[in-house]
Amino acid sequence: MSLDYKKILSVAKTAALQAGNYLKENFEDKPKIEFKGEIDLITERDRKSQEIVYNIIHDNFKDHSILGEEGMNIKNKEEFLWIVDPLDGTTNYAHSLPYYCVSIAFEENKETKAGVVFNPMLNELFWAIKGEGAYLNGKRLKVSKEFDLNKSLLATGFPYDLRESSVNNLEYFTRFLFKVQAIRRCGSAALDLAYLAAGIYDGFWELKLNPWDTAASALFVEEAGGTLTDFKGNPYNPYLKECLATNGIIHNQMLDILKGKKDGK
Repeated sequence: MSLDYKKILSVAKTAALQAGNYLKENFEDKPKIEFKGEIDLITERDRKSQEIVYNIIHDNFKDHSILGEEGMNIKNKEEFLWIVDPLDGTTNYAHSLPYYCVSIAFEENKETKAGVVFNPMLNELFWAIKGEGAYLNGKRLKVSKEFDLNKSLLATGFPYDLRESSVNNLEYFTRFLFKVQAIRRCGSAALDLAYLAAGIYDGFWELKLNPWDTAASALFVEEAGGTLTDFKGNPYNPYLKECLATNGIIHNQMLDILKGKKDGK
């Protein structure tokens, strides 16, 4: 029996909208903050948002598995997995910086079939079904056509253990800084990739990622005509720790710089 991906998408949209609107309604009230690491934090809003998403998914698909960032690992049918980031951009949210989102992806047999990302502050709802394109509030997305790395706008992020680990993205950041027009580090990988799919960013790279960081938005990039690999050029999937995503045109140039080749050649 085949799944109805339109129903999957509808449930994901409902969950993302309800969770995102909850976050927005409470945005002006400072949340209670706890720390998972020295600079890795969590708020009660992360947990409540995840609860909202879980309840909506579970009410509709009780036999599906759910993997959530905040300690949720519901194991049912292995072939059907929902991957949830209830608040991507927690540090931003905790500091009242309005750059955050809710991200929900659905996998069937380890392949992402549908995804939704909701940015409540700008009322931006991104979504995609595999093979049917990616959309923002009903408008179909296409990656940029920029071919000159020197004129490209890139996005990236830094891992939470950058104080302890030398694998911290600083070397890559320095390499790119002098080869592109500008780099943005805004604090939400899910939104960064969604904006790349929308043609705003031309390229994105990050390391030490988790499935909930990229599962939904990586599908947007693919469906919008972009390219995703690891830092060596191997095919990308959300379980890899490295992600290079581009409009496809500048992909090899960015790969060369990640590999340490001078001038991207």
